[in-house]
Amino acid sequence: MEPQHYVIGIDYGTDSVRSVLINTADGSCLSSKVHWYKRWKEGKYCNAYSNQFRQHPLDHLEGLEATLKAVLAESSIDPKLVKGLCVDTTGSSPMPVDQQGTSLALLPDFAHNPNAMVVLWKDHTSIREAEEINRLAKSWGGEDFTRYEGGIYSSEWFWAKILHVIREDKAVAEAAYSWMEHCDWITYVLVGGKDLSSFKRSRCAAGHKAMWHPDWKGLPSGEFLSKLDPRLAGLRDRLYQETYTSDQVAGQLSQEWAHRLGLSEEVVVAVGTFDAHAGAVGGEVEEHAMVKVMGTSTCDIMVASHREVENKLVKGICGQVEGSVIPGMVGLEAGQSGFGDVLAWFTQLLAWPVKNLLGNTSLLNEEQKEKLSQEIQDRMMNELSAAAEKVPVSASGVVALDWINGRRTPDANQALKGAIMGLGMGTEAPHIFRALVEAICFGSKRIIDRFEEEGVKIKTVIGLGGVAKKSPFVMQTMADVLSMPIKVASSEQAPALGAAMYAAVAAGLYSDVLSAKEAMGSGFDNEYHPQPYQSKVYQQLYDQYKRLGAFVEFKTVVKHE
Repeated sequence: MEPQHYVIGIDYGTDSVRSVLINTADGSCLSSKVHWYKRWKEGKYCNAYSNQFRQHPLDHLEGLEATLKAVLAESSIDPKLVKGLCVDTTGSSPMPVDQQGTSLALLPDFAHNPNAMVVLWKDHTSIREAEEINRLAKSWGGEDFTRYEGGIYSSEWFWAKILHVIREDKAVAEAAYSWMEHCDWITYVLVGGKDLSSFKRSRCAAGHKAMWHPDWKGLPSGEFLSKLDPRLAGLRDRLYQETYTSDQVAGQLSQEWAHRLGLSEEVVVAVGTFDAHAGAVGGEVEEHAMVKVMGTSTCDIMVASHREVENKLVKGICGQVEGSVIPGMVGLEAGQSGFGDVLAWFTQLLAWPVKNLLGNTSLLNEEQKEKLSQEIQDRMMNELSAAAEKVPVSASGVVALDWINGRRTPDANQALKGAIMGLGMGTEAPHIFRALVEAICFGSKRIIDRFEEEGVKIKTVIGLGGVAKKSPFVMQTMADVLSMPIKVASSEQAPALGAAMYAAVAAGLYSDVLSAKEAMGSGFDNEYHPQPYQSKVYQQLYDQYKRLGAFVEFKTVVKHE
């Protein structure tokens, strides 16, 4: 018998990194390990009030080594049978680097400077810069470089974040030779990169977040960028012109990392990608299916043939990029800036007395206080979900808006805020919680409506991620709101599995991503079907949701002006 071959998928999420060891013959997972970011968990380098969310690259390097060593140790396989690996990360999450590609945050002078760290996807400190980019793109008289990114550039994306940091921090601006997306930087580290100019950058990251496109032979022109800030035009020359899909080889595992992990230097490292796009592959995306990666936020991913989207530019989404999901097909991305985060915000709001008053009571000793506080917080989400599920649809009269972390799509606007209406003396916490669940589902319906308005047909939805696996209440509500069946992917770690599929192709074990997906896919373990009565009522509530959104957006614009 021929020996089995294995690949590793490494999935960097918002709170943790997970590595999986996958059998390429059937996609079965031999081992899966998670590492929670220590500094991030402590709240370092972040300020929620100013929408600043930064991560130290040491959290990522420590998690990389810990999880890779752990999956190899647990599986007890011969390390020589590991043939490839691939990294996916959140995005856009760029970081400044020196001429050698070293993250500035790893240098002594910048070790505690948030501006030298990863500017996480959810960081919204660059709202003004995004507005500036959008105004210029529509008025400068040249190419509209936002047109393949939905026509609206977001503060969550590459150029806006860089522009904000270099204006705010002169030291970082002067020390940063270049900038790298998180998925590119981790890949560069693994291959022992020495030359930024020849390193293969991610097509997915560049196309969806940095306005890269073949129509203008790469990144936005120096002339355009210089009108924003002359330093951006200089940076453009130190970035890249070509990009690569994740079925391509970025390099082989460096001697240093091969030694640290106990792997061969012959291990192929695939070009990096974003978590949601890898998740779509792991979730077995196909034409006319939307894959919803549901966690703290959502990313909604589709693939379409060139014929399907020929001459179509879907307005207000996060881009349409050839090969960003499956090479040979166009990848389309949308999503919500807050999903699970919206529900987590409410539970944290309710937990305020527990955190701030329980500690002052003399009725309990310190150990009892800690245990009681932890138990309440651990049970809060499940108890609220159970109580909210018992509230009849529309019985509370409460309608919420899910823009607590701004609006990603359709039509990015991170300055927008959430809202709740219909509160009365009889309103209780489960009523509000149910309204928030409905709101995040209404936000998903707005995205589907936009795709279909633009001529992209959606026949089914595939759910994956923590919310899809753990919350039947949210998933049934989603099916009712969308009036569409939702299949839930079996894999507990679809992004990591998708990354492993890319690695298997890059390592030459499969000819293309479609073949790897067919052989290594894990199928679906649940399906939610819309309930006719609830769907009818939700259509009426959806109209209220849209009216509330229009009012809030009008007031936000007026206040801003």
